[in-house]
Amino acid sequence: MKQYILCLVMLCSSYAASAQTAEDSIKAVINTLFTAMKNGDGALLQTTFADSAIMQTIMVTKEGKTVIKTDPVSEFVNAVNKMGKDVGDERISFDVVKTDGKLAIAWTPYQFYYKGQFSHCGVNSFQLVKLESGWKIQYIIDTRRRKGCI
Repeated sequence: MKQYILCLVMLCSSYAASAQTAEDSIKAVINTLFTAMKNGDGALLQTTFADSAIMQTIMVTKEGKTVIKTDPVSEFVNAVNKMGKDVGDERISFDVVKTDGKLAIAWTPYQFYYKGQFSHCGVNSFQLVKLESGWKIQYIIDTRRRKGCI
């Protein structure tokens, strides 16, 4: 009888795992990124990115000029490692998640807190690719502002 119950539990568990949608998997990867950031865990953070990932930020200079800043993922990982636990807390919501085969996009408005204090807000635009190891972030571009935050 115990073996029957164990088999039933395993069957239900495998069905639930396979029932996870692509959208659920994409959200999980993005949530893992921000959990790793909040915990100061660069190793976990690195697992969310594809090997050739790109990170960019749209910024406006004091003179009002729009610039695009590119940062290597390795620098982001190192910064998170140095930050420590509960220093960087980016709180996101999922506005849009769309997929087409092995390509996905996610639009996530956010508010960023540094050491518990509001710092800035904006929107992250993610491009993800489904690799053999699962969904990975290939590209992030974000906006940053201090005014007009939710």
